[in-house]
Amino acid sequence: MNYWLDLFTGTTWNEFRKAGSNITGFRQRRHGVIEKIIPGDIFLCYLTGVMRWVGALEVISSTTDSSPIWKNVDFPVRFEVRPLILLEPEHGIPMDELEGRVDFFTGPQDRGKFKGFVRGSPTLFKCQDDGHLILDLLRQAQKESIVRPVDPKKLARKPYNLFKVERVKGKTTIPTQVTVPEPEEFDQHAVVRPIQPEDETRSATQHTEIQFRLLCLGIDMGLDVWVAKNDRSRAWNEQILGTLPRMVSELPTQFNEATNRTIELIDVLWLKGNSIVAAFEVECTTSVYSGLLRMSDLLSLQPNLDINLYLVAPDERRNKVQQEILRPTFELREKPLSKVCGFLAFSNLIEKVEGIRKLGIAKSLKPDFLEKTAEFFGERENEL
Repeated sequence: MNYWLDLFTGTTWNEFRKAGSNITGFRQRRHGVIEKIIPGDIFLCYLTGVMRWVGALEVISSTTDSSPIWKNVDFPVRFEVRPLILLEPEHGIPMDELEGRVDFFTGPQDRGKFKGFVRGSPTLFKCQDDGHLILDLLRQAQKESIVRPVDPKKLARKPYNLFKVERVKGKTTIPTQVTVPEPEEFDQHAVVRPIQPEDETRSATQHTEIQFRLLCLGIDMGLDVWVAKNDRSRAWNEQILGTLPRMVSELPTQFNEATNRTIELIDVLWLKGNSIVAAFEVECTTSVYSGLLRMSDLLSLQPNLDINLYLVAPDERRNKVQQEILRPTFELREKPLSKVCGFLAFSNLIEKVEGIRKLGIAKSLKPDFLEKTAEFFGERENEL
């Protein structure tokens, strides 16, 4: 009996469980590895993003089952499984608990990349004792559950899709989607300066400050405001974000459930009545791509939505924002994201907010005034 890694996102784990927890699947490109899996082997389930071990599945047999289980991406190479342990993400085993106890996480130097072990699945555990340990920890968690909160944004991650560009009679079209590998916990080939604890604290503080300034500006303009659900308990200048005046507790009801799940994770929203008039994603050290993906998801779910979108980031991340927003997956939309989502540098935003506060002119401003301050990396069509 062998242990194998089975990767999930929070979204695909939820879909797997809703479908009965008896069929797991993998991408076609993993077919060569999959042929080595036999009945009696055990899949150990790991949630990317939140970095938790959440389940164990015993392999019954391979299957030709093609029933729709996963909404965003199909995993066509499938196995019938018997669930041994299924945990909620909040009850899962954090990867940090394995430091120094398993072959792929021997110490701090392996943090994040884990020797490439969580880059894809299925992956055979080289050291079967590691599999025994994780299974024992899962059994213990099942008996004595400990609640450890998870980041809703990371839990809401989906397998990424990339638009496939085709040419039909000389014209470029984007009719279909093809899948690309899920992002790993850390790109082991990237050269990145390790983030120190003080850097994380500084970035978290900066992120909260920018959210606070945007919320207060919206309030001063007479708008209702929304802050991401997982940030409501954060405080700036001894004021808790979720308790600021004009903070709405529920999103507009005209959107469907999928749209609401996307919207509620956006860092800051300005609202007028039941309409969203501006959305802001604040990126400090986190992936710029994730913020842009939420914006893109929102526009895909509500293509007729006409709101101002902004990605707010430190001045030194301008080039990174430009690089990410011009990716084909965003640029080949009917409305390229680079034309509708503007970049606001921290320094420009703070200068603008301070100037408005000193002049006392917030109430006379319209929500689209920031368009003149923001930088758009795509050529915007001339307005009549």
